[in-house]
Amino acid sequence: MSLDPNDERPPYLQVSSVLRAEILTKKFEPGKQLPSGPELAKRFEVARGTVTRALDMLRDEGLIVTRKGSGSFVRERTERPVGLRPHLEMAFADPHVTVDFAGFSSETLHSAMQEPLDKIRAGRLRPESIEVRLLLPDTTAPMAVPTLVDGLGDDPVLRDRARDIALTNAAGIRHSVEVLAELGLVEKASVNVKVYRATSLFKLYVLNRRDVFFGFYPLRERTMEVAGESRTFYDVTGKDATLFHHAAGSDGESMGSQYVQQATRWFESVWTSIAYERET
Repeated sequence: MSLDPNDERPPYLQVSSVLRAEILTKKFEPGKQLPSGPELAKRFEVARGTVTRALDMLRDEGLIVTRKGSGSFVRERTERPVGLRPHLEMAFADPHVTVDFAGFSSETLHSAMQEPLDKIRAGRLRPESIEVRLLLPDTTAPMAVPTLVDGLGDDPVLRDRARDIALTNAAGIRHSVEVLAELGLVEKASVNVKVYRATSLFKLYVLNRRDVFFGFYPLRERTMEVAGESRTFYDVTGKDATLFHHAAGSDGESMGSQYVQQATRWFESVWTSIAYERET
């Protein structure tokens, strides 16, 4: 299709307008790949530079993400934790995989990683290296949550429960990742865990330093038996967290690129300065 000759807008604005409408009306579903630059140039009968400017606009608006060597994809702007799975699988398609996580525990990550790890074991994915870093709260000191509802009092038993959940999932991730190197399915695999003196009220995933998922933990009141005694306390609910996706663009100046840069910088600064190795 050619552009409307009676439209006074520059061609790149016309192209971006058409693509924007197709994205918003779900002609291109979230997560789907857009046609390539040459294909779009042929479709609209414009120069490649015009298509590039149009895609830059859509990227800055947060409607699409561009991955080097892969193309442009419609962004899933707001996702539940299950939305992490396809992005993890895409990350594991790269030759060198890095997964940085900061949060209360790594329970959701442990579950989401099983499918791409199964595909590595089946030979359907073949990364050369995998590096996972888990940044968790130090449960040996009083925390904002979990905390008793009555007087917001600290309860070591609740902290021990949180510690057990974190240790179980961190150990599960370490075993399932590092065994890949032992089996010769990847050249190098490592899982490192550090803690820091803070209560994690949000969760952060950085995949291949290219995609970031961020979400706040909802708080809820729970009553359950812990260590043989009924307790009513406030706790975080990681599986109910809504994740917001940010992806780095090709130019490094887009809002997504800046968010990824800042999130990566924050994680690295905490990991290298105030985090330390200790059983959570």
